[in-house]
Amino acid sequence: MLERQIAALRRAMADPTASSLEDVLVLRDLDGRVIRPMQPPPDITPREAAALVLLYPSAGELWLPLTVRSARLTTHRGEVSLPGGGADPDDGGPVQTALREAWEELGIRPANVEVLGTLTPFYIPPSNNTLTPVVGLSVAEPDLRPDPDEVEAAFSVPLRALLDPATVHEEVWERRGQSMRVPFFALEGYKVWGATALLLSELVARLRRAGEG
Repeated sequence: MLERQIAALRRAMADPTASSLEDVLVLRDLDGRVIRPMQPPPDITPREAAALVLLYPSAGELWLPLTVRSARLTTHRGEVSLPGGGADPDDGGPVQTALREAWEELGIRPANVEVLGTLTPFYIPPSNNTLTPVVGLSVAEPDLRPDPDEVEAAFSVPLRALLDPATVHEEVWERRGQSMRVPFFALEGYKVWGATALLLSELVARLRRAGEG
């Protein structure tokens, strides 16, 4: 399974075709229309940000680490996320930002990550960030060391869990006086929704196009 997954991952990231909004988990109104902006308003200059989707081998298959954001943070506190954050002036682009943040948040060494490419960047209104997801492959299972100032907890899930349609659920939530359909991955007792669900579901869509899942 491991070799097949790695080959499919490489094929998926070599394909430059962006996924349709029909292929990803995104907030919608009750009639099915997408209600989250994918790009910032024309009068807003967002901060550039990046996150690392790290796949690593363990027990004969690929896994990826996720984090639970600390309650000390100003935005998205308590939500399941990926290691990532805003760009620093010394970063040379989203890849360096993602690798630096993964080192700071989880102790993942940049030298151990083979960067395979990026997914589609998108806008995150609450933090005013344009996020670029960076996909990487580790040759070995990382020794995760969460930074308690940013990460409440860290856990890993097998890639096959993301590829399993039974993992995807949807609920109707009331937020800011509006009823909306919220799709999410049900993983380890958490509801993985929002930006994290969106980018992970794009990776899933690309893998399926590459023949995996």
